[in-house]
Amino acid sequence: MKQTFSSLLILFITTFSLKGQHSDTVYITAKNINTKILREGTHRYLVYFKMGNNATRTQTQFWTRTIKRTEYNGIPVIEINQEWEDKDSIMHTVKSISDAKTMQPLYHKTWWKVQTSRTATTKTVNVTTVDFLSKTVDHNGNLLKDSDTDKQPMAIWSGYKSSIDKYCLNWHLDLETFPLLPYKQGATFVIPFYDPGTASGFQKVTYTVTGSEALIGYDDQKIDCWILVHESKGNKEIFWISKKTKEVLKLEQQMNGSMYRYKIKLGFSM
Repeated sequence: MKQTFSSLLILFITTFSLKGQHSDTVYITAKNINTKILREGTHRYLVYFKMGNNATRTQTQFWTRTIKRTEYNGIPVIEINQEWEDKDSIMHTVKSISDAKTMQPLYHKTWWKVQTSRTATTKTVNVTTVDFLSKTVDHNGNLLKDSDTDKQPMAIWSGYKSSIDKYCLNWHLDLETFPLLPYKQGATFVIPFYDPGTASGFQKVTYTVTGSEALIGYDDQKIDCWILVHESKGNKEIFWISKKTKEVLKLEQQMNGSMYRYKIKLGFSM
């Protein structure tokens, strides 16, 4: 009888333990993403900020993202080009090339317009190219290496080295990454992200499917969406993902409790 009771107790503890291990956690790898979902063509987002929940919109931008399937060094790839416009000029461009099946980044080049101060009349630029095949990083015309001593190049190089020989997804392509995920109610995705050309190194970032909600579109169309949430200190992001097309239709981001950023996918654009 003692042996039977002990066996039942062990079984109960084991079962309880397993239930607490988040059985709905999905660790994202090349095997559980679906790159066939991505819709080729030009997609445009309206991006703006609010300095309070009921404040007027400010810092309006338009982000244009063009997706095409092509080849790179004989490899089938997905090429994504981005162009970000602010009120009077282009502020940022990106060319990203990823493996067509795994979405592993192969090449990433960014250009940023940088104004050195609010009163400055001239602007400089930052250009960074990360070539994952040749394992090189070029920052403003200089190949980065371990012996670099300047703070920014050192941080960019260190960030890149943290991603070497790991499966990762390009965090600068989050709007194209989220459609690839295996959605289901209550799922928590652990995504291996790296933002190429920045000091932000390889990270495993958690996003959770918290429920569903309908967005109202043109002609009173109801668009059924997954709600995908990411939270970190001082930051909360809520994404609306179309269940039909898997596109990101909306982002509401709250930063430091009082500042908000929004991304809204435009239904059509000129």
